Amino acid sequence: MPNALYQMTPKEIVAELDKYIIGQDQAKKSVAVALRNRYRRSLLPDEMREEVTPKNILMMGPTGVGKTEIARRLAKLMDAPFVKVEATKFTEVGYVGRDVDSMVRDLVESSIRITKQKRLEEKYVVAEEIALERIVEAIVPGKKKAATGGGIKGPFDFIMGSKPGPQQQTVQADTPAQPEDTRAEADIELTREQVRQQVIDGLLDEQYIEVDVTDNPQTNQLDMGNEGMSIAIGNIFDAFGGPPRKKKKKVRVKDAKKILREDEAANLIDMDQVISEALENAEQNGIIFIDEIDKIASGGSLRSGADVSREGVQRDILPIVEGSVINTKHGPVKTDHILFIGAGAFHIAKPTDLIPELQGRFPIRVELENLTKEAFVQILTVPENALLKQHRMLLETEGVDVTFTDEAVDEIAEIAFMTNEQTENIGARRLHTIMEKLLEDLSFNIPDVEEKVITIDKAYVENKFLDRIHADDVDKYIL
Repeated sequence: MPNALYQMTPKEIVAELDKYIIGQDQAKKSVAVALRNRYRRSLLPDEMREEVTPKNILMMGPTGVGKTEIARRLAKLMDAPFVKVEATKFTEVGYVGRDVDSMVRDLVESSIRITKQKRLEEKYVVAEEIALERIVEAIVPGKKKAATGGGIKGPFDFIMGSKPGPQQQTVQADTPAQPEDTRAEADIELTREQVRQQVIDGLLDEQYIEVDVTDNPQTNQLDMGNEGMSIAIGNIFDAFGGPPRKKKKKVRVKDAKKILREDEAANLIDMDQVISEALENAEQNGIIFIDEIDKIASGGSLRSGADVSREGVQRDILPIVEGSVINTKHGPVKTDHILFIGAGAFHIAKPTDLIPELQGRFPIRVELENLTKEAFVQILTVPENALLKQHRMLLETEGVDVTFTDEAVDEIAEIAFMTNEQTENIGARRLHTIMEKLLEDLSFNIPDVEEKVITIDKAYVENKFLDRIHADDVDKYIL
């Protein structure tokens, strides 16, 4: 079933990305069209659906202009499986870093997490009712529990209780239905009803109770040289059957509500069905973002040493992008319909330095533009998570209200743009460096600051960066 994001029009997807990312309209448009085509494909007849493969995207542009941010925001927007990998992880000699197939395994794990969470949320209503009963039972034990465990006074009384004495035998010989028992049962039920209402109203949230929860120990993975062959040592013996182990936990009622809800919801879902759905979701809707893909491109015609290793990584990635079957511990996964987005700065290598077969698997090329001064101004002020807003809110937590004049914002953008031009171009990340330097003294002295309302103007910014700008200019001429 296609998720809500795939049913959005390309314009709506771009509008969502515009809330967080400034500019780069061409890249946003390409990603939006690729996602919409996923939805269109899902409406095709079965025979044609198999023939339509996703059009992979290659993003080119300097660091800090929004390539990874577009991918990150897509991951947050959508509930389809998404994984981001660095191509450089696969370049170590002998693949000490990661096996290339691991990107698909990571995608499957991501898909299982998403699918399981969706199924859990569907069961929460029922699970909350069961959890409520378990909390009430822990506070006011029912008649059975009261009869067997309520009369135990000391640590050894339960042993004595297993052998009835003469007095107990006499009681057992009487008629089973006693008026006292009926009254006691009614009293217990009334108390339980009152406690249930108090739990619902949150009046007992701070009270501690003891509950039984399923014990899921965090076991170490024993890696047998291949990530598909990892064994959870602690689970070897559990696999032979038997009920899941329980452990007692002493927690507050408000925490018990969440813990028991999750515990009961997990008991209500069928994990085999979850895994089956997750594999299907990964195959049909999965997106793999391969960052730093330019670092595995080998420039020039003479190749030796590291270049051979890089080309080997390209040849290993090729069958996955092309479409193959990868074995995972949950079952085989076909990669034919997974969408791949490659991204890299390509300031040393060029896309044409990739092997021709891999170039052909990324038919959509998008070039991201360098950030202008105007773009920096917008990055500082427009997005929902704008940098100025972040810093203002951080300082507000200590009772200091900081405002920036328009001229100050303009000056910060100008310094960021000029520094990128004069030194290394690190894109929007330059703004983080400048903002930290600008507010460093203020943040350091904040508990002792007398003024609680501070306005940062152009003169304040110029004063802070006067030395640094001149130093950068002079550095060019120092041997």
